[in-house]
Amino acid sequence: MNPFIAEATSLGDLLRRSCKQFADRSVFFVPDKKEFKPQTYTQLWAETIKYAKGVDALGLKKGDRLCVIGETCMEWAVLDWACQCLGVILVPIYPTLPEDQAQYIVKDSGAKVVVTSGTEHTKKVANMPGVRALTFSGLTQEQGTIDESEINRRIDAVVLHDTATFIYTSGTTGSPKGVELTHNNFISLSACIQEGFPVDENDRFFIFLPLAHVFARYAGHVLPVAIGASIVFAGSIASIAGDLLKTSPTIVLCVPRFLESMRARVIDGVEKAPALRKKLFYWALDQGVKHYKKQPAPFHKLLDKIVGKKLRDKIGGSVRFFVSGGAALPPHVNEFYNAFHLTVIQGYGLTETTAATCINRPWDNKPHTVGPPFAVCELKIAADGEIMQRGASVMKGYYNLPEETAKTIDGDGWFATGDIGELDKDGHLIITDRKKDLLVLGNGKNVAPLPIENKIKESEFINEAVLFGDGMEHCVALIVPEFDRVRTWLKAKGVEETDPAKIAARDDVKELIKGELAGTNKTLADFEKAKKHMILGVVFTVEGGELTPSLKVKRKVVKEKFAKELDSMKR
Repeated sequence: MNPFIAEATSLGDLLRRSCKQFADRSVFFVPDKKEFKPQTYTQLWAETIKYAKGVDALGLKKGDRLCVIGETCMEWAVLDWACQCLGVILVPIYPTLPEDQAQYIVKDSGAKVVVTSGTEHTKKVANMPGVRALTFSGLTQEQGTIDESEINRRIDAVVLHDTATFIYTSGTTGSPKGVELTHNNFISLSACIQEGFPVDENDRFFIFLPLAHVFARYAGHVLPVAIGASIVFAGSIASIAGDLLKTSPTIVLCVPRFLESMRARVIDGVEKAPALRKKLFYWALDQGVKHYKKQPAPFHKLLDKIVGKKLRDKIGGSVRFFVSGGAALPPHVNEFYNAFHLTVIQGYGLTETTAATCINRPWDNKPHTVGPPFAVCELKIAADGEIMQRGASVMKGYYNLPEETAKTIDGDGWFATGDIGELDKDGHLIITDRKKDLLVLGNGKNVAPLPIENKIKESEFINEAVLFGDGMEHCVALIVPEFDRVRTWLKAKGVEETDPAKIAARDDVKELIKGELAGTNKTLADFEKAKKHMILGVVFTVEGGELTPSLKVKRKVVKEKFAKELDSMKR
Protein backbone atom coordinates (compact mmCIF):
# COMPACT_ATOMS: atom_id res chain seq x y z
CA MET A 1 0.00 0.00 0.00
CA ASN A 2 1.39 3.39 -1.01
CA PRO A 3 0.89 5.63 2.08
CA PHE A 4 1.30 8.84 0.06
CA ILE A 5 -1.79 7.94 -1.96
CA ALA A 6 -3.68 6.13 0.83
CA GLU A 7 -3.56 9.20 3.07
CA ALA A 8 -5.35 11.41 0.51
CA THR A 9 -8.80 12.43 1.72
CA SER A 10 -10.26 12.99 -1.76
CA LEU A 11 -9.20 13.23 -5.40
CA GLY A 12 -8.74 16.98 -5.01
CA ASP A 13 -6.46 16.34 -2.04
CA LEU A 14 -4.56 13.73 -4.05
CA LEU A 15 -3.95 16.28 -6.82
CA ARG A 16 -2.84 18.90 -4.30
CA ARG A 17 -0.39 16.48 -2.69
CA SER A 18 1.06 15.33 -6.05
CA CYS A 19 1.46 18.90 -7.33
CA LYS A 20 3.44 19.74 -4.20
CA GLN A 21 5.46 16.51 -4.10
CA PHE A 22 6.35 16.44 -7.81
CA ALA A 23 6.23 20.21 -8.45
CA ASP A 24 8.96 20.54 -11.07
CA ARG A 25 8.38 17.24 -12.82
CA SER A 26 6.52 17.07 -16.12
CA VAL A 27 2.94 15.88 -15.78
CA PHE A 28 1.65 16.50 -19.33
CA PHE A 29 3.11 16.44 -22.81
CA VAL A 30 0.64 18.38 -24.91
CA PRO A 31 0.59 18.39 -28.74
CA ASP A 32 1.59 21.83 -29.99
CA LYS A 33 1.77 22.01 -33.79
CA LYS A 34 4.42 19.43 -34.70
CA GLU A 35 5.95 19.12 -31.24
CA PHE A 36 4.88 18.27 -27.68
CA LYS A 37 4.97 20.94 -25.01
CA PRO A 38 5.72 19.80 -21.43
CA GLN A 39 3.63 21.03 -18.49
CA THR A 40 4.83 20.64 -14.90
CA TYR A 41 2.81 19.64 -11.86
CA THR A 42 3.10 23.25 -10.67
CA GLN A 43 1.54 24.41 -13.93
CA LEU A 44 -1.20 21.80 -13.60
CA TRP A 45 -2.12 23.18 -10.18
CA ALA A 46 -2.29 26.74 -11.56
CA GLU A 47 -4.50 25.59 -14.47
CA THR A 48 -6.75 23.67 -12.09
CA ILE A 49 -7.23 26.80 -9.95
CA LYS A 50 -8.16 28.76 -13.11
CA TYR A 51 -10.70 26.13 -14.21
CA ALA A 52 -12.11 25.82 -10.68
CA LYS A 53 -12.77 29.57 -10.67
CA GLY A 54 -14.65 29.17 -13.94
CA VAL A 55 -16.75 26.27 -12.62
CA ASP A 56 -17.54 28.23 -9.45
CA ALA A 57 -18.53 31.30 -11.50
CA LEU A 58 -21.23 29.16 -13.16
CA GLY A 59 -22.85 28.72 -9.76
CA LEU A 60 -22.02 25.03 -9.33
CA LYS A 61 -21.69 23.72 -5.77
CA LYS A 62 -20.64 20.45 -4.16
CA GLY A 63 -22.84 17.61 -5.43
CA ASP A 64 -23.96 19.45 -8.59
CA ARG A 65 -23.33 17.72 -11.92
CA LEU A 66 -21.33 19.03 -14.87
CA CYS A 67 -21.18 17.14 -18.18
CA VAL A 68 -18.17 17.23 -20.47
CA ILE A 69 -18.16 16.32 -24.16
CA GLY A 70 -14.80 16.28 -25.87
CA GLU A 71 -11.90 14.34 -27.23
CA THR A 72 -9.08 13.29 -24.89
CA CYS A 73 -6.97 16.38 -24.22
CA MET A 74 -5.29 18.39 -21.46
CA GLU A 75 -8.32 20.68 -21.04
CA TRP A 76 -10.58 17.68 -20.35
CA ALA A 77 -8.16 16.42 -17.70
CA VAL A 78 -7.80 19.81 -15.99
CA LEU A 79 -11.58 20.33 -15.92
CA ASP A 80 -11.96 16.98 -14.17
CA TRP A 81 -9.41 17.90 -11.50
CA ALA A 82 -11.12 21.27 -11.01
CA CYS A 83 -14.46 19.58 -10.45
CA GLN A 84 -12.93 17.11 -7.99
CA CYS A 85 -11.44 20.00 -6.00
CA LEU A 86 -14.87 21.64 -5.70
CA GLY A 87 -16.84 18.44 -5.06
CA VAL A 88 -18.70 18.89 -8.35
CA ILE A 89 -19.64 15.55 -9.96
CA LEU A 90 -18.18 15.30 -13.46
CA VAL A 91 -20.26 13.33 -15.99
CA PRO A 92 -18.38 12.45 -19.19
CA ILE A 93 -20.14 11.98 -22.52
CA TYR A 94 -18.44 10.27 -25.44
CA PRO A 95 -17.79 12.77 -28.24
CA THR A 96 -18.99 10.17 -30.76
CA LEU A 97 -22.48 9.96 -29.27
CA PRO A 98 -25.30 11.48 -31.34
CA GLU A 99 -27.45 14.32 -30.07
CA ASP A 100 -30.28 12.22 -28.60
CA GLN A 101 -27.94 10.02 -26.55
CA ALA A 102 -25.91 13.00 -25.31
CA GLN A 103 -29.10 14.75 -24.23
CA TYR A 104 -30.32 11.60 -22.46
CA ILE A 105 -27.21 11.61 -20.24
CA VAL A 106 -27.45 15.34 -19.52
CA LYS A 107 -31.11 14.98 -18.54
CA ASP A 108 -30.73 11.75 -16.57
CA SER A 109 -27.75 13.05 -14.59
CA GLY A 110 -29.46 16.34 -13.77
CA ALA A 111 -26.48 18.33 -15.05
CA LYS A 112 -26.84 22.11 -15.08
CA VAL A 113 -23.80 22.79 -17.26
CA VAL A 114 -22.20 21.09 -20.26
CA VAL A 115 -18.61 21.95 -21.22
CA THR A 116 -17.41 20.89 -24.67
CA SER A 117 -14.26 20.87 -26.78
CA GLY A 118 -15.93 22.68 -29.68
CA THR A 119 -19.08 24.13 -31.15
CA GLU A 120 -19.99 20.88 -32.97
CA HIS A 121 -20.48 19.23 -29.57
CA THR A 122 -22.11 22.32 -28.02
CA LYS A 123 -24.82 22.13 -30.69
CA LYS A 124 -25.86 18.67 -29.40
CA VAL A 125 -27.16 20.19 -26.16
CA ALA A 126 -27.63 23.86 -27.09
CA ASN A 127 -31.44 23.85 -26.94
CA MET A 128 -31.91 21.95 -23.69
CA PRO A 129 -33.96 24.02 -21.21
CA GLY A 130 -32.19 24.92 -17.99
CA VAL A 131 -28.81 23.73 -19.30
CA ARG A 132 -25.93 26.04 -20.10
CA ALA A 133 -23.45 24.86 -22.75
CA LEU A 134 -20.03 26.40 -23.32
CA THR A 135 -16.57 25.41 -24.56
CA PHE A 136 -13.35 24.90 -22.58
CA SER A 137 -12.13 28.32 -23.65
CA GLY A 138 -15.47 29.86 -22.70
CA LEU A 139 -15.21 28.31 -19.24
CA THR A 140 -11.81 29.85 -18.52
CA GLN A 141 -13.25 33.28 -19.30
CA GLU A 142 -15.83 32.77 -16.54
CA GLN A 143 -13.62 33.95 -13.70
CA GLY A 144 -15.27 33.77 -10.28
CA THR A 145 -14.30 35.56 -7.11
CA ILE A 146 -12.98 32.58 -5.13
CA ASP A 147 -9.25 32.42 -4.45
CA GLU A 148 -6.84 29.53 -3.88
CA SER A 149 -7.43 29.45 -0.13
CA GLU A 150 -11.17 29.01 -0.68
CA ILE A 151 -10.51 26.22 -3.21
CA ASN A 152 -8.31 24.50 -0.60
CA ARG A 153 -11.16 24.82 1.91
CA ARG A 154 -13.54 23.19 -0.56
CA ILE A 155 -11.05 20.36 -1.16
CA ASP A 156 -11.05 19.75 2.59
CA ALA A 157 -14.86 19.65 2.62
CA VAL A 158 -14.96 16.65 0.25
CA VAL A 159 -14.77 13.20 1.88
CA LEU A 160 -13.78 9.82 0.50
CA HIS A 161 -17.29 8.43 0.14
CA ASP A 162 -18.63 11.44 -1.77
CA THR A 163 -19.47 10.75 -5.41
CA ALA A 164 -16.71 11.85 -7.78
CA THR A 165 -18.29 10.97 -11.11
CA PHE A 166 -21.18 9.35 -12.95
CA ILE A 167 -19.90 7.26 -15.85
CA TYR A 168 -22.66 6.07 -18.12
CA THR A 169 -22.18 2.54 -19.37
CA SER A 170 -22.03 2.54 -23.16
CA GLY A 171 -24.49 -0.33 -23.14
CA THR A 172 -24.39 -3.17 -25.67
CA THR A 173 -28.11 -3.51 -24.83
CA GLY A 174 -30.69 -1.19 -23.30
CA SER A 175 -30.38 2.36 -22.02
CA PRO A 176 -27.10 3.49 -20.47
CA LYS A 177 -26.94 3.54 -16.67
CA GLY A 178 -25.05 6.12 -14.62
CA VAL A 179 -22.41 4.35 -12.56
CA GLU A 180 -21.65 6.30 -9.37
CA LEU A 181 -17.96 6.11 -8.48
CA THR A 182 -16.63 7.69 -5.30
CA HIS A 183 -13.36 9.40 -4.45
CA ASN A 184 -12.54 6.31 -2.39
CA ASN A 185 -13.04 3.99 -5.37
CA PHE A 186 -10.21 5.75 -7.22
CA ILE A 187 -7.90 6.36 -4.25
CA SER A 188 -8.08 2.90 -2.66
CA LEU A 189 -7.29 1.28 -5.99
CA SER A 190 -4.43 3.68 -6.76
CA ALA A 191 -2.89 3.08 -3.33
CA CYS A 192 -2.45 -0.65 -4.01
CA ILE A 193 -1.58 -0.71 -7.73
CA GLN A 194 2.20 -0.62 -7.23
CA GLU A 195 2.08 -3.72 -5.03
CA GLY A 196 1.21 -5.77 -8.07
CA PHE A 197 2.32 -3.72 -11.05
CA PRO A 198 5.64 -1.93 -11.60
CA VAL A 199 4.78 1.69 -12.41
CA ASP A 200 6.33 4.80 -10.86
CA GLU A 201 7.14 8.48 -11.36
CA ASN A 202 9.58 7.65 -14.17
CA ASP A 203 6.85 6.28 -16.42
CA ARG A 204 5.35 8.15 -19.33
CA PHE A 205 1.77 7.08 -20.13
CA PHE A 206 0.50 7.50 -23.71
CA ILE A 207 -3.26 8.00 -24.00
CA PHE A 208 -5.50 8.27 -27.02
CA LEU A 209 -8.50 6.33 -25.68
CA PRO A 210 -11.48 8.48 -24.68
CA LEU A 211 -11.31 9.89 -21.15
CA ALA A 212 -15.07 9.34 -21.12
CA HIS A 213 -14.25 5.63 -20.71
CA VAL A 214 -13.32 4.41 -17.23
CA PHE A 215 -10.13 2.67 -18.46
CA ALA A 216 -8.47 5.85 -19.74
CA ARG A 217 -10.03 7.95 -16.96
CA TYR A 218 -8.43 5.80 -14.28
CA ALA A 219 -5.30 4.25 -15.79
CA GLY A 220 -4.32 7.19 -18.02
CA HIS A 221 -5.47 10.11 -15.88
CA VAL A 222 -5.90 9.51 -12.13
CA LEU A 223 -3.22 6.83 -11.65
CA PRO A 224 -0.32 8.65 -13.37
CA VAL A 225 -0.95 11.81 -11.34
CA ALA A 226 -1.24 9.77 -8.14
CA ILE A 227 2.24 8.27 -8.63
CA GLY A 228 3.91 11.39 -10.07
CA ALA A 229 4.26 10.03 -13.60
CA SER A 230 3.68 11.92 -16.86
CA ILE A 231 0.96 11.69 -19.49
CA VAL A 232 1.28 12.14 -23.26
CA PHE A 233 -1.91 13.23 -25.03
CA ALA A 234 -2.05 11.95 -28.60
CA GLY A 235 -2.72 14.69 -31.15
CA SER A 236 -5.37 12.60 -32.89
CA ILE A 237 -6.06 9.01 -33.86
CA ALA A 238 -4.43 9.70 -37.23
CA SER A 239 -1.22 11.01 -35.64
CA ILE A 240 -0.66 8.15 -33.16
CA ALA A 241 2.24 6.58 -35.06
CA GLY A 242 4.14 9.86 -35.29
CA ASP A 243 3.26 10.83 -31.71
CA LEU A 244 4.69 7.59 -30.34
CA LEU A 245 7.93 8.21 -32.21
CA LYS A 246 8.21 11.79 -30.94
CA THR A 247 7.37 11.20 -27.29
CA SER A 248 8.93 7.78 -26.45
CA PRO A 249 6.32 6.64 -23.92
CA THR A 250 6.96 3.72 -21.58
CA ILE A 251 3.34 2.61 -21.21
CA VAL A 252 0.69 2.61 -23.93
CA LEU A 253 -2.92 2.11 -22.86
CA CYS A 254 -4.93 0.46 -25.59
CA VAL A 255 -7.68 -1.92 -26.59
CA PRO A 256 -7.21 -5.14 -28.61
CA ARG A 257 -8.69 -3.51 -31.71
CA PHE A 258 -5.82 -0.99 -31.72
CA LEU A 259 -3.19 -3.74 -31.43
CA GLU A 260 -4.90 -5.75 -34.16
CA SER A 261 -5.04 -2.69 -36.41
CA MET A 262 -1.38 -1.82 -35.84
CA ARG A 263 -0.35 -5.41 -36.53
CA ALA A 264 -2.48 -5.44 -39.72
CA ARG A 265 -0.78 -2.25 -40.95
CA VAL A 266 2.66 -3.75 -40.34
CA ILE A 267 1.72 -6.96 -42.18
CA ASP A 268 0.16 -5.00 -45.02
CA GLY A 269 3.37 -2.96 -45.39
CA VAL A 270 5.48 -6.11 -45.38
CA GLU A 271 3.33 -7.68 -48.09
CA LYS A 272 4.10 -4.68 -50.33
CA ALA A 273 7.85 -4.84 -49.60
CA PRO A 274 10.52 -6.42 -51.86
CA ALA A 275 10.77 -10.21 -51.65
CA LEU A 276 14.01 -10.30 -49.61
CA ARG A 277 12.74 -7.85 -46.96
CA LYS A 278 9.46 -9.74 -46.80
CA LYS A 279 11.23 -13.07 -46.28
CA LEU A 280 13.48 -11.57 -43.59
CA PHE A 281 10.50 -10.17 -41.67
CA TYR A 282 8.56 -13.44 -41.61
CA TRP A 283 11.71 -15.33 -40.60
CA ALA A 284 12.21 -12.87 -37.73
CA LEU A 285 8.56 -13.26 -36.74
CA ASP A 286 8.77 -17.05 -36.80
CA GLN A 287 11.97 -17.09 -34.73
CA GLY A 288 10.50 -14.49 -32.34
CA VAL A 289 7.35 -16.52 -31.72
CA LYS A 290 9.41 -19.64 -31.08
CA HIS A 291 11.66 -17.74 -28.64
CA TYR A 292 8.55 -16.36 -26.86
CA LYS A 293 7.20 -19.91 -26.55
CA LYS A 294 10.59 -21.07 -25.21
CA GLN A 295 11.22 -23.23 -28.28
CA PRO A 296 14.60 -23.46 -30.07
CA ALA A 297 15.19 -20.27 -32.08
CA PRO A 298 18.90 -20.08 -32.95
CA PHE A 299 18.59 -17.02 -35.22
CA HIS A 300 16.26 -14.98 -33.03
CA LYS A 301 18.89 -12.73 -31.45
CA LEU A 302 20.43 -11.79 -34.81
CA LEU A 303 17.10 -11.27 -36.58
CA ASP A 304 15.73 -9.23 -33.68
CA LYS A 305 18.62 -6.77 -34.08
CA ILE A 306 17.85 -6.44 -37.80
CA VAL A 307 14.02 -6.44 -37.72
CA GLY A 308 12.73 -6.21 -34.15
CA LYS A 309 14.75 -3.17 -33.12
CA LYS A 310 13.49 -1.18 -36.12
CA LEU A 311 9.91 -2.00 -35.18
CA ARG A 312 10.44 -0.94 -31.55
CA ASP A 313 12.21 2.25 -32.62
CA LYS A 314 9.20 3.22 -34.75
CA ILE A 315 7.09 3.46 -31.58
CA GLY A 316 9.64 5.49 -29.65
CA GLY A 317 12.01 2.75 -28.52
CA SER A 318 11.03 2.93 -24.83
CA VAL A 319 7.73 1.06 -24.55
CA ARG A 320 7.79 -1.23 -21.51
CA PHE A 321 4.21 -2.44 -21.82
CA PHE A 322 1.09 -2.19 -23.91
CA VAL A 323 -1.67 -2.44 -21.31
CA SER A 324 -4.72 -3.85 -23.06
CA GLY A 325 -8.24 -3.86 -21.68
CA GLY A 326 -11.87 -3.69 -22.69
CA ALA A 327 -11.97 -7.00 -24.58
CA ALA A 328 -10.05 -10.25 -25.02
CA LEU A 329 -6.78 -10.13 -26.94
CA PRO A 330 -6.55 -12.80 -29.67
CA PRO A 331 -3.57 -15.14 -29.01
CA HIS A 332 -1.99 -14.57 -32.43
CA VAL A 333 -1.90 -10.80 -31.82
CA ASN A 334 -0.23 -11.31 -28.44
CA GLU A 335 2.37 -13.60 -30.04
CA PHE A 336 3.09 -11.07 -32.78
CA TYR A 337 4.07 -8.32 -30.32
CA ASN A 338 5.96 -10.58 -27.95
CA ALA A 339 7.91 -11.98 -30.90
CA PHE A 340 9.49 -8.52 -31.16
CA HIS A 341 9.89 -8.03 -27.38
CA LEU A 342 6.88 -5.77 -27.10
CA THR A 343 5.12 -6.97 -23.96
CA VAL A 344 1.33 -6.90 -23.93
CA ILE A 345 -0.27 -7.00 -20.49
CA GLN A 346 -3.95 -7.85 -20.29
CA GLY A 347 -6.15 -6.58 -17.49
CA TYR A 348 -9.81 -6.75 -16.58
CA GLY A 349 -12.33 -4.48 -14.94
CA LEU A 350 -15.66 -2.82 -15.53
CA THR A 351 -17.02 0.69 -15.19
CA GLU A 352 -18.71 -0.56 -12.01
CA THR A 353 -15.35 -1.68 -10.57
CA THR A 354 -13.36 1.48 -11.41
CA ALA A 355 -11.69 -0.16 -14.42
CA ALA A 356 -9.07 -2.28 -12.66
CA THR A 357 -9.96 -5.61 -11.03
CA CYS A 358 -7.16 -7.84 -12.30
CA ILE A 359 -3.98 -7.51 -14.31
CA ASN A 360 -1.22 -9.84 -15.40
CA ARG A 361 2.12 -9.15 -13.80
CA PRO A 362 5.07 -8.78 -16.20
CA TRP A 363 6.93 -11.52 -14.32
CA ASP A 364 3.89 -13.82 -14.37
CA ASN A 365 2.16 -12.96 -17.62
CA LYS A 366 -0.37 -15.60 -18.70
CA PRO A 367 -1.93 -14.25 -21.90
CA HIS A 368 -4.94 -16.58 -21.77
CA THR A 369 -5.87 -14.94 -18.45
CA VAL A 370 -6.37 -11.38 -17.21
CA GLY A 371 -4.13 -12.01 -14.21
CA PRO A 372 -4.81 -12.07 -10.46
CA PRO A 373 -6.88 -9.43 -8.66
CA PHE A 374 -5.50 -6.31 -6.98
CA ALA A 375 -5.33 -6.27 -3.17
CA VAL A 376 -8.62 -4.35 -2.73
CA CYS A 377 -10.51 -6.65 -5.11
CA GLU A 378 -12.01 -9.86 -3.71
CA LEU A 379 -13.28 -12.39 -6.26
CA LYS A 380 -15.38 -15.52 -6.19
CA ILE A 381 -17.11 -17.62 -8.84
CA ALA A 382 -20.86 -18.17 -8.41
CA ALA A 383 -22.49 -21.57 -8.92
CA ASP A 384 -23.47 -20.66 -12.49
CA GLY A 385 -19.93 -19.50 -13.32
CA GLU A 386 -20.56 -15.75 -12.96
CA ILE A 387 -17.63 -13.69 -11.64
CA MET A 388 -18.51 -11.88 -8.41
CA GLN A 389 -16.45 -9.02 -6.96
CA ARG A 390 -16.38 -7.27 -3.61
CA GLY A 391 -14.16 -4.51 -2.23
CA ALA A 392 -13.27 -0.83 -2.10
CA SER A 393 -13.27 -0.31 -5.88
CA VAL A 394 -16.87 -1.44 -6.41
CA MET A 395 -19.28 1.38 -7.32
CA LYS A 396 -21.71 3.04 -4.94
CA GLY A 397 -24.54 2.05 -7.30
CA TYR A 398 -26.45 3.10 -10.41
CA TYR A 399 -27.68 6.69 -10.19
CA ASN A 400 -31.42 6.90 -9.44
CA LEU A 401 -31.83 3.15 -10.06
CA PRO A 402 -32.09 1.51 -6.62
CA GLU A 403 -33.75 -1.65 -7.94
CA GLU A 404 -31.05 -2.15 -10.60
CA THR A 405 -28.39 -1.58 -7.93
CA ALA A 406 -30.01 -4.12 -5.59
CA LYS A 407 -30.13 -6.70 -8.41
CA THR A 408 -26.42 -6.21 -9.08
CA ILE A 409 -24.94 -5.82 -5.58
CA ASP A 410 -26.21 -8.23 -2.90
CA GLY A 411 -26.53 -7.66 0.83
CA ASP A 412 -22.99 -8.85 1.45
CA GLY A 413 -21.52 -6.38 -1.03
CA TRP A 414 -20.88 -8.86 -3.86
CA PHE A 415 -21.20 -7.26 -7.29
CA ALA A 416 -22.42 -9.51 -10.11
CA THR A 417 -20.17 -8.68 -13.06
CA GLY A 418 -22.24 -10.36 -15.76
CA ASP A 419 -19.09 -12.14 -16.96
CA ILE A 420 -18.53 -15.89 -16.90
CA GLY A 421 -15.11 -17.12 -15.84
CA GLU A 422 -12.90 -19.21 -13.59
CA LEU A 423 -9.83 -18.84 -11.38
CA ASP A 424 -6.85 -21.05 -12.21
CA LYS A 425 -4.66 -22.74 -9.59
CA ASP A 426 -2.46 -19.63 -9.33
CA GLY A 427 -5.40 -17.26 -8.83
CA HIS A 428 -5.38 -15.85 -12.36
CA LEU A 429 -8.82 -15.01 -13.71
CA ILE A 430 -9.92 -16.52 -17.02
CA ILE A 431 -12.84 -14.80 -18.76
CA THR A 432 -15.08 -17.06 -20.86
CA ASP A 433 -17.81 -14.72 -22.10
CA ARG A 434 -20.57 -12.33 -21.13
CA LYS A 435 -23.36 -14.20 -19.36
CA LYS A 436 -26.03 -12.59 -21.55
CA ASP A 437 -24.17 -13.48 -24.75
CA LEU A 438 -24.17 -17.28 -24.26
CA LEU A 439 -25.94 -19.00 -27.16
CA VAL A 440 -28.39 -21.87 -26.63
CA LEU A 441 -28.71 -23.97 -29.77
CA GLY A 442 -31.90 -25.77 -30.77
CA ASN A 443 -30.38 -29.05 -29.52
CA GLY A 444 -29.82 -27.52 -26.05
CA LYS A 445 -26.06 -27.08 -26.37
CA ASN A 446 -24.62 -23.92 -24.76
CA VAL A 447 -22.02 -22.06 -26.82
CA ALA A 448 -19.78 -19.22 -25.59
CA PRO A 449 -19.37 -17.09 -28.74
CA LEU A 450 -16.42 -14.88 -27.69
CA PRO A 451 -13.63 -17.51 -27.74
CA ILE A 452 -14.85 -18.75 -31.12
CA GLU A 453 -15.06 -15.24 -32.55
CA ASN A 454 -11.51 -14.56 -31.37
CA LYS A 455 -10.29 -17.74 -33.06
CA ILE A 456 -11.96 -16.72 -36.32
CA LYS A 457 -10.35 -13.27 -36.07
CA GLU A 458 -6.90 -14.86 -35.94
CA SER A 459 -7.09 -14.82 -39.72
CA GLU A 460 -5.24 -11.83 -41.16
CA PHE A 461 -8.12 -11.44 -43.62
CA ILE A 462 -10.91 -11.16 -41.01
CA ASN A 463 -11.56 -7.99 -39.02
CA GLU A 464 -14.74 -8.92 -37.19
CA ALA A 465 -16.76 -12.08 -36.61
CA VAL A 466 -20.11 -12.20 -34.81
CA LEU A 467 -21.56 -15.59 -33.94
CA PHE A 468 -25.27 -16.36 -33.62
CA GLY A 469 -27.22 -19.53 -32.97
CA ASP A 470 -29.99 -19.11 -30.40
CA GLY A 471 -32.67 -21.70 -31.19
CA MET A 472 -30.87 -22.73 -34.39
CA GLU A 473 -29.54 -26.16 -35.32
CA HIS A 474 -25.99 -24.83 -35.59
CA CYS A 475 -23.93 -21.66 -35.23
CA VAL A 476 -23.72 -19.10 -38.02
CA ALA A 477 -21.35 -16.17 -38.41
CA LEU A 478 -21.40 -12.68 -39.88
CA ILE A 479 -17.92 -11.83 -41.15
CA VAL A 480 -16.40 -8.39 -41.76
CA PRO A 481 -13.19 -8.74 -43.82
CA GLU A 482 -9.95 -6.92 -42.98
CA PHE A 483 -10.47 -4.84 -46.11
CA ASP A 484 -6.99 -3.28 -46.30
CA ARG A 485 -5.37 -6.71 -46.16
CA VAL A 486 -7.82 -8.15 -48.70
CA ARG A 487 -7.16 -5.21 -51.04
CA THR A 488 -3.44 -5.98 -50.89
CA TRP A 489 -4.20 -9.64 -51.59
CA LEU A 490 -6.32 -8.68 -54.60
CA LYS A 491 -3.70 -6.24 -55.86
CA ALA A 492 -1.10 -9.03 -55.86
CA LYS A 493 -3.48 -10.85 -58.22
CA GLY A 494 -3.70 -7.79 -60.46
CA VAL A 495 -7.10 -6.64 -59.20
CA GLU A 496 -7.68 -3.02 -58.15
CA GLU A 497 -10.83 -2.72 -56.02
CA THR A 498 -11.56 -0.33 -53.14
CA ASP A 499 -15.32 -0.57 -52.57
CA PRO A 500 -16.00 -2.83 -49.52
CA ALA A 501 -19.36 -4.00 -50.88
CA LYS A 502 -17.81 -5.04 -54.21
CA ILE A 503 -14.90 -6.74 -52.45
CA ALA A 504 -17.29 -8.75 -50.25
CA ALA A 505 -19.31 -9.82 -53.32
CA ARG A 506 -16.31 -11.21 -55.24
CA ASP A 507 -16.22 -15.00 -55.68
CA ASP A 508 -12.47 -15.20 -55.00
CA VAL A 509 -12.88 -13.27 -51.74
CA LYS A 510 -15.73 -15.57 -50.74
CA GLU A 511 -13.49 -18.57 -51.33
CA LEU A 512 -10.67 -16.92 -49.37
CA ILE A 513 -12.87 -16.28 -46.31
CA LYS A 514 -14.48 -19.72 -46.62
CA GLY A 515 -11.03 -21.31 -46.47
CA GLU A 516 -10.03 -19.22 -43.45
CA LEU A 517 -13.22 -20.20 -41.63
CA ALA A 518 -12.76 -23.86 -42.53
CA GLY A 519 -9.32 -23.76 -40.91
CA THR A 520 -10.82 -22.41 -37.68
CA ASN A 521 -13.67 -24.93 -37.71
CA LYS A 522 -11.14 -27.78 -37.68
CA THR A 523 -10.05 -26.67 -34.20
CA LEU A 524 -13.60 -26.54 -32.76
CA ALA A 525 -16.10 -29.07 -31.43
CA ASP A 526 -18.81 -29.85 -33.95
CA PHE A 527 -21.51 -27.88 -32.10
CA GLU A 528 -19.20 -24.83 -31.93
CA LYS A 529 -18.51 -24.66 -35.67
CA ALA A 530 -19.99 -21.88 -37.80
CA LYS A 531 -21.68 -24.14 -40.37
CA LYS A 532 -22.79 -21.14 -42.42
CA HIS A 533 -21.47 -17.62 -42.77
CA MET A 534 -22.16 -14.38 -44.59
CA ILE A 535 -19.57 -11.79 -45.62
CA LEU A 536 -20.65 -8.21 -44.96
CA GLY A 537 -19.54 -5.42 -47.27
CA VAL A 538 -19.39 -2.85 -44.48
CA VAL A 539 -17.04 -1.83 -41.69
CA PHE A 540 -18.46 -1.76 -38.15
CA THR A 541 -18.24 1.72 -36.61
CA VAL A 542 -19.47 3.68 -33.60
CA GLU A 543 -21.24 6.10 -35.92
CA GLY A 544 -22.94 3.24 -37.73
CA GLY A 545 -24.22 1.88 -34.42
CA GLU A 546 -22.54 -1.54 -34.57
CA LEU A 547 -19.89 -0.63 -31.97
CA THR A 548 -20.12 0.95 -28.54
CA PRO A 549 -17.88 4.00 -27.92
CA SER A 550 -15.47 1.57 -26.22
CA LEU A 551 -15.42 -0.44 -29.50
CA LYS A 552 -17.33 -3.50 -28.33
CA VAL A 553 -19.72 -5.08 -30.82
CA LYS A 554 -23.38 -4.38 -30.11
CA ARG A 555 -24.64 -7.89 -30.77
CA LYS A 556 -28.30 -6.82 -30.55
CA VAL A 557 -27.82 -4.01 -33.09
CA VAL A 558 -25.92 -6.28 -35.47
CA LYS A 559 -28.66 -8.90 -35.16
CA GLU A 560 -31.36 -6.33 -36.00
CA LYS A 561 -29.39 -4.58 -38.73
CA PHE A 562 -28.49 -7.78 -40.56
CA ALA A 563 -31.66 -9.75 -39.79
CA LYS A 564 -32.17 -10.57 -43.48
CA GLU A 565 -28.70 -12.10 -43.77
CA LEU A 566 -29.20 -14.10 -40.57
CA ASP A 567 -32.62 -15.35 -41.70
CA SER A 568 -31.12 -16.59 -44.96
CA MET A 569 -28.69 -18.78 -42.98
CA LYS A 570 -31.49 -20.43 -40.98
CA ARG A 571 -32.79 -22.16 -44.06
